Amino acid sequence: MAETSAPNQLEEMMLLAVAEAAKARMKAPPNPWVGAVVETADGLVMGHTQSPGGSHAEIDALDQAGSRAFGSTLYVTLEPCSHHGRTPPCAHAIVKAGVRRVVIALVDPDYRVRGKGIEYLQSHDVEVKVGVGEEAVKAQLAPYLKHRATGLPWVVLKLAITLDGRIASNDGSSNWITGENARKRVQALRSESDAIVVGSNTVMVDDPQLTVRIPGTSRSPRRIVFGAIPSGARVLPAEEYFGSPSVLLEVLGKEDVLQVLVEGGAHLAKSFLDSDLIDQFVFHIAPALHGGEDGISAFAGHGSRSVSDLTRLEAKSVISLGNDVEIEAWSLRASKLIKSL
Repeated sequence: MAETSAPNQLEEMMLLAVAEAAKARMKAPPNPWVGAVVETADGLVMGHTQSPGGSHAEIDALDQAGSRAFGSTLYVTLEPCSHHGRTPPCAHAIVKAGVRRVVIALVDPDYRVRGKGIEYLQSHDVEVKVGVGEEAVKAQLAPYLKHRATGLPWVVLKLAITLDGRIASNDGSSNWITGENARKRVQALRSESDAIVVGSNTVMVDDPQLTVRIPGTSRSPRRIVFGAIPSGARVLPAEEYFGSPSVLLEVLGKEDVLQVLVEGGAHLAKSFLDSDLIDQFVFHIAPALHGGEDGISAFAGHGSRSVSDLTRLEAKSVISLGNDVEIEAWSLRASKLIKSL
């Protein structure tokens, strides 16, 4: 078997595992979405986490590799488990398959794992290397990592805005500020989330369904409305909520919700912002102008008193969505947390 010991080669192999993990994003929660690559004497075999109760990434890949896994190198984005959960321990299966070496991006912060899988492998003479591709996997698994570290879900705020920062005209209309490509991107964000929250005014004005409409996807996040839901609203069936955002997140975290998508409106966005509850900001910006002060701003109420009080973020990406642009940024708090794990 060809040896892949050079750092750049290890990174390349781990990036294949990261790409494989992306295939599990919509079906793995509340489990982490993990990818694995088995490097055998005659090629590569890839696997990813299946739906809860199904195979973990390591088992998915090892089952496909069969006897070829003996003497192989396994690349996996998250530490293999060593405890009995819905499925048997992955670390035990790795040893049984005769894997020679395991390259791991991240130690699993879950208290049931947290180094125990690595210890088991090493105690059974399996060579283990940790930290390869760590940065990419931390970004990919941020919702899972935050939940395991804090008990709270990862909060994504998505806003469609004009170039001059308006999410709706003064009559409340907002359909459609952005184009079809941006709306498809929203569908992807919904499909990655376990719950979607909006304000009751958004429900009354826009009457959204808040469903995932991606062909072949059965993902159906919970729909939660801050305030009363009008009879006959298209968002139904949905949950009414009358408490604070922070309490809601605590409840959802205990219910194994890993990611919450906040879709509006301005008052709800402001309440999450003021409480520093938003981890990831996704702005879809249309090359359009409202052209005045009477439109609805992205955030309601008063803003920063001076430039020194601005809410600073860490930019992550800028991509084109047809005629629109998506800017993704993380809060400094969220970025610091994920980097520390």
